[in-house]
Amino acid sequence: MSFLDNVSPAWLEAQYFLWKESPDAVPAEWHAFFSGYELAGVIPGGADPELALKQSAVQSLIYRYRDIGHLLACTDPLSPCKTDHPLLSPAAFGLVPTDLDRTFHVKRFTNYSRTGSEDPDRHSATLRDILAVMRETYCRSIGVEFMHIQEPVERQWLIDRMEPVRNRPSFSGEEKLAILGKLQEAALFEEFLNRKFMGQTRFSLEGGDVLIPQLDDLVDHAAHLGITDLLLGMPHRGRLNVLANVLRKPLENIFAEFAENVELGVVGEGDVKYHDGFSADVALPGGSRIHLTMAANPSHLEAIDPVVEGKCRARQDHLGEGASRQVLPVLIHGDAAFAGQGVVAETFNLSQLEGYRTGGTLHIVLNNQIGFTTLPADARSSRYATDVAKMVMAPVFHVHGEDPEAVLHATRLALDYRQAFARDVVVEVICYRRHGHNEGDEPYFTQPLMYEKIKERPPAHELYARELVEGGVEAGLVKEMAQAVSARLEGALGKEPVAVDLPFRGNWSDIEPGYVSDGIQTGVARETLQELAELLARIPEGFSPHPRVAAVLRKRHEAVTKGEGIDWGMAETLAFATLLRDGVPVRLSGQDARRGTFSQRHGVLFDITTEQTYAPLSAVAAPTAVFRAYDSMLSENAVLGFEYGYSIESPRALVIWEAQYGDFANGAQVVIDEFVASSETKWNRVSGLAMFLPHGYEGQGPDHSSGRIERYLELCADSNMQVAYPSTPAQLFHLLRRQMLQSFREPLVVFTPKSLLRHPRCVSRIEDFSKGTFRGILPDTTEAEKTRAVLVCSGKIYYELLERKESERRDDTALLRIEQLYPLRIDLLREALALYPDAESHGWVQEEPANMGAWPFLRPHLTELLGREPRYVGRPAAPSPAVGSHRVHKEEQERIIKEAFGISPSP
Repeated sequence: MSFLDNVSPAWLEAQYFLWKESPDAVPAEWHAFFSGYELAGVIPGGADPELALKQSAVQSLIYRYRDIGHLLACTDPLSPCKTDHPLLSPAAFGLVPTDLDRTFHVKRFTNYSRTGSEDPDRHSATLRDILAVMRETYCRSIGVEFMHIQEPVERQWLIDRMEPVRNRPSFSGEEKLAILGKLQEAALFEEFLNRKFMGQTRFSLEGGDVLIPQLDDLVDHAAHLGITDLLLGMPHRGRLNVLANVLRKPLENIFAEFAENVELGVVGEGDVKYHDGFSADVALPGGSRIHLTMAANPSHLEAIDPVVEGKCRARQDHLGEGASRQVLPVLIHGDAAFAGQGVVAETFNLSQLEGYRTGGTLHIVLNNQIGFTTLPADARSSRYATDVAKMVMAPVFHVHGEDPEAVLHATRLALDYRQAFARDVVVEVICYRRHGHNEGDEPYFTQPLMYEKIKERPPAHELYARELVEGGVEAGLVKEMAQAVSARLEGALGKEPVAVDLPFRGNWSDIEPGYVSDGIQTGVARETLQELAELLARIPEGFSPHPRVAAVLRKRHEAVTKGEGIDWGMAETLAFATLLRDGVPVRLSGQDARRGTFSQRHGVLFDITTEQTYAPLSAVAAPTAVFRAYDSMLSENAVLGFEYGYSIESPRALVIWEAQYGDFANGAQVVIDEFVASSETKWNRVSGLAMFLPHGYEGQGPDHSSGRIERYLELCADSNMQVAYPSTPAQLFHLLRRQMLQSFREPLVVFTPKSLLRHPRCVSRIEDFSKGTFRGILPDTTEAEKTRAVLVCSGKIYYELLERKESERRDDTALLRIEQLYPLRIDLLREALALYPDAESHGWVQEEPANMGAWPFLRPHLTELLGREPRYVGRPAAPSPAVGSHRVHKEEQERIIKEAFGISPSP
């Protein structure tokens, strides 16, 4: 019994008229049926309903093949090809063998013959021909998922480029030999390393050799489309092969790294060779050139994804309008990581957001069907490793990894789609991993049957060579090509490495390597500050900000005009304004960054009647500078990774990532550990990224109190970062200006206030802005001869200590602030302590528990300077940063202040 037997003509006619009135009112499959009726000129309920249903069934069959034909595609080198699928059988649509040679009229189907109709969308073909086109297009070496795309134009664009050529374009003899040559390069490179450097870990590409001709052809096609910069991010598997055979890193340099006898360009501790990055200008046939960049990547497989996106966006912003078509991000993934790592989904979510889009990313998933020792059944809950990509309606091409021509065709089509629609696209290459996770791993322990199959498979270059020889290519030519590759490898082995891809070139050529502690003058003339404040206060005619926001802006303008009472928000704005005026771009990104988590910034104003926006800082920027502020998606990991990537491409821009609360930065700990803190020592890649981390104990609980000062100080060594906890608006002003005016670039971590944003004592005078520089140590003005105790502190706690000191008239106690925690200016701290020679006691005061905050870092330094350990005043060690009870918080805070001044706490 077919589904036709379950349909009554009356019901069918009713559904038809409902569809005529409102096409969206019926299910999609009936929409396809009724489209077929109209094409055939048949009205439901008419003379021949069965013929009409067959006509519509054919239309549905075409839709079904486009939708799930990938289920029948032959894409796995280790599994036999499927020959049938029940959902794709003609019988599932009520079609019988006698229908195969019947001619049907169908919509949006391209065949070699035309109906002669004036409607270009109407075509005639036999069911046999229709099935041939569908199966050859969607069920051979390429399976395509694209019907989930909600834009009909994009779906039809893909159909028009796949079905006419049946997803199998012809390659010239020269192109086929080029493919063979790259397959040989891929395989023989790995064999050579195995022979010459036996036992060394290299994370071989073997089994996924097709990646090399795929990328090589992608580079050529990209250049043909006008792309000038291609940025690659990829994990360690196959990385050395890509560096050698796509980016053309000198073989002698790679071999020297294996021999561990090269120090050329290595600074700091370095990293393993399969994590290193590289960049080069590559000349292509025909005279065109393209700049290729491989971003350095840690073992956290997908951590590089948002970093590459940030690098691309920075280059695009620098080039200007239309640059998204010139700068291409390409991300290469493993199947297990693509499905398993959350940062993949986060990066996809960035792809269409205003502040983070890059014109679409080409994703290549090298699916070797295993993750270390974990099989797909244990690695994901989805059918495909690529299913996460559907969240952004990205088309997905699943391709047989031993059919290089199919791989190249799918990749070209994917890039064309990206260029046409500025959207992400995925090419999944199904292959295998010839060895274990690394060259010393034994895969037979856990996958004996899988690796028995792999053991029997010839390498891809031999399979393709056999195909070419059968097609008429001389076997001798194939052998000569392989010999030439081997000779090139042998010839490079004894050569000396050459100087390539050295740091501090291009955009970085005028940036000095290494931290310098010399103070740089960052003051700005009073007249300039007041002029900028005047410009910032002007609102465009007809623009209506919220009355309370307008009042804040007026108050800040008045403070600058009077020269006193300048708060934190205005100090930050003046820092941005003075930099923008001097041609320094400013990019600010984070959750709620435009307004500010605590309504302190108002960097972008909103009209209360139209919701149009206006950024006052844009009115003061020089022509070469732009102020960009973006409210990010609710992510720390991907967004911080993006901003780090942006910063390493933009040494002359102030790039800031702001956490909603400092506590939340732990969601990006991988980026902080692997990139922000250590990229310079590992890869000689420097960043000037600034991180704003709101910090301070106000009784808001464990997750809204601490920016985790201790974690950043724990990462500090060799002047790799700057960690500051400024306590006044003027200090922030000078700190931000110093970040861009100093001769070097290092990341800047700033612990910013919350309650101090509106604290009446946390204000500065205009004189504090117009002269001087950021001061790493702020001594007290207490008379030295009266001082018997020195309390050293940092940040917000200073104001609570100051209030108690004044209320108790404790002129015998000096408050000394450490504003820059790292690099710690020991010399300035020594000088400040020496101001109080008669001090009998010294203490360190902090809000954080004893195992957190700055105390674990400062303790040995203060002990050495004082000759004895200072008294610790703060919360006792705890596993959580803060209590949840506001009452208990107040009691703890009061105890700290009393103890600091030697007053016994209440029982």
